[in-house]
Amino acid sequence: MATQTVSSPLATPAPEKTASIGGTILKVATYVLLAVWAVIVIYPMLWSVIAGLKTDAEIFSNPWALPAVPMFDNFARAWTKAQIGAYIGNTFLVIIPGIFFTLLLSSMAAYVFARYEFGGKRLLTTMFLIGMMFPIFLALVPLYLVMKFIKDITGIQMLNTFHGLIIVYVAYSLSWTIFFMTAFFKTLPKEIAEAATIDGASHSQIFFQVMLPLAKAGLVSAGIFNFLGQWNQFILPTVLMSNANLEEGQTRYVVSQGLYYFQNQQRYQSDFSGLFAAVAIITIPTLLVYIIFHDRIEKGLTVGAVKG
Repeated sequence: MATQTVSSPLATPAPEKTASIGGTILKVATYVLLAVWAVIVIYPMLWSVIAGLKTDAEIFSNPWALPAVPMFDNFARAWTKAQIGAYIGNTFLVIIPGIFFTLLLSSMAAYVFARYEFGGKRLLTTMFLIGMMFPIFLALVPLYLVMKFIKDITGIQMLNTFHGLIIVYVAYSLSWTIFFMTAFFKTLPKEIAEAATIDGASHSQIFFQVMLPLAKAGLVSAGIFNFLGQWNQFILPTVLMSNANLEEGQTRYVVSQGLYYFQNQQRYQSDFSGLFAAVAIITIPTLLVYIIFHDRIEKGLTVGAVKG
């Protein structure tokens, strides 16, 4: 006679159901934390834009309210009178060649590190690793003296010049970019380079015509991160471009210096609406870069993570 088993009302829930509930709770908690973080990041930017559209009286009397009448001339005044437009132009004059040479030199070095074995490779890798870990504050005085020494022996002015700052930006960005691009080049198939070698291509042809185009996603990702780092750089231009403010109407300040200089002027002037307008203007390039290239950044990072 067959016996029937009766399930107890006190039976524990199935493991699959418990795991599903736990996964749902974790997902909801993650979304909540991300939403809170998004508000923390986005709200100050929106507030600076709103404050830039107010009068000084509105900023102090009711800082959380919307402007009664949008004052768009605050942005025009920040662009011209505060020279934000000149600061942004100077910054692009520095970071565009800085990013170009950073990507060119770092990709060449990274390709060698990723594809070849040679004597001293471990030593060079360690040196670049130390370069990533070395605090920039400890290098400021030696760096200043080196730039001054170059002027003494070559006659080429390096301090308070764009080309001097470009060289420093490139040197400062090389270590991280080399490590990033080395990991990316390791994900690319070796068979393509071997096939090009069989076809008679030289090492330079293989790199520039075959492997470098394949590393486009990694180059874009590294370029974006270098853009953000060099755009927000403050300590290096402050030390190396300390006398860059020339006669009236002319300046070599980059955007971080210019904004700091404008902020210090508020001790003697009451143009806080113009200051917030300047802050809003300065954030626009970085936002545009991320909005345009965010998918390429994610692709460049995930390709290395999946294949590495």
